[in-house]
Amino acid sequence: MESRKLAALLSSLISELILLLLLLFPSSTPLSLNSNSSNSTNSNSNSNSNANLFPLIHHFLSVQKIAASLGFLSISRKRKRTHLPEPEAGPIDDEENPELGPRLGGGRIQLVLTRTPDSFKNCFRMTSSTFEWLSGLLEPLLECRDPVGSPLNLSAELRLGLGLYRLATGSDYPEISNRFGVSESVAKFCTKQLCRVLCTDFRFWVTFPTPNELESVSTAFQTLTGLPNCCGVLECTRFKVVKNNDELEEHSIAAQIVVDSSCRILSIVAGYRGNKADYKVLKSSTLCKDIEEGRLLNSPPVNVNGVAVNQYLVGNRGYPLLPWLMVPYVEALPGSCEENFNKVHSLMRVSGLKASASLKNWGVLSKPVEEEFKIAVAYIGACSMLHNALLMREDYTALGDGLGDCYQSTDYCSGLEENLIGSKASDIRSALATRANELHD
Repeated sequence: MESRKLAALLSSLISELILLLLLLFPSSTPLSLNSNSSNSTNSNSNSNSNANLFPLIHHFLSVQKIAASLGFLSISRKRKRTHLPEPEAGPIDDEENPELGPRLGGGRIQLVLTRTPDSFKNCFRMTSSTFEWLSGLLEPLLECRDPVGSPLNLSAELRLGLGLYRLATGSDYPEISNRFGVSESVAKFCTKQLCRVLCTDFRFWVTFPTPNELESVSTAFQTLTGLPNCCGVLECTRFKVVKNNDELEEHSIAAQIVVDSSCRILSIVAGYRGNKADYKVLKSSTLCKDIEEGRLLNSPPVNVNGVAVNQYLVGNRGYPLLPWLMVPYVEALPGSCEENFNKVHSLMRVSGLKASASLKNWGVLSKPVEEEFKIAVAYIGACSMLHNALLMREDYTALGDGLGDCYQSTDYCSGLEENLIGSKASDIRSALATRANELHD
């Protein structure tokens, strides 16, 4: 019998039994919870019998409460997280595009995914264990923001799957609707909802390290190259956006990131027009303002060949040379200190280039985004959060092996070296170049 019906029947039987006991043993005085009742000894056996009867009735009342709670438990159990169901046995038609679709279970529509070795990688750019971890983590936030008056009867896995499939493959909404068996409006809502949750509630996944945390970042770079006090790689990459008008006008968005030696993104700012030069993006960012006003990279300098070297970032030739930003030498002579510095500098930049390439490997960012400008910016932010979450999980599914076309901005920042730097920045780079030459020798 269904648990809710059984609970109702049991509760009704107990109520009738209690009523029968009270009719068989009437009393002119109410039952008291106090066992030390102040009735006189003349109260005869009727009072004693009622006092002895109370524990029995109290027991039945407790059982009745438990019975009533069974109905609530049967309802609340439906709110427990549904797990990805195991696929039914049968042949797989296409490993590149495994079977996706909804299935009704536990009163809610769940995600059904054929578990081939590459299914999660191809569909979501992550392993199955990472998908389930992310689903459990985001479930409360994904389920609490449905459209007013139109709640979606979808499991957290299906909501997450819809959004991730859009980000991972770049498929358009008609295709997603067809694959998952939902309407296009639902697919679009779940994608926007996922991006909103990642970029607001989990924004802390991309945050600039504290001074103590920066020590480990600089130590990792020093272990890699031998040069001390480097706190990250500064990169500016661009993503194409197509305005959905009659002319399908193509634009691009500039995104500035800072990356550590493990490809973890420490800072990101996106939303600048793509035709803006790298150094102009930097000058417009809060990162530059925070560093120049002493809020970031403010730990004591280290001594390198008699020169005080502040904490610094490394960047390409599209940036100016600054005391906190080291760029390569222009036209360094073969075998010189400057050339050896440039080699070490290129080695440092690899993690930044790999992170940029990995972001562009997300399907939705690998081609022109046919969405509003602000939606494209949200995609960049969401993919950045997921990039760091995967690294945190030691899931390297989405981490690109190559550097792609990210060796861009190779144009020298003309005139900036002479006009914008002081002797301090030049002295710091010279000291680092001498150290790089010593290590090379």
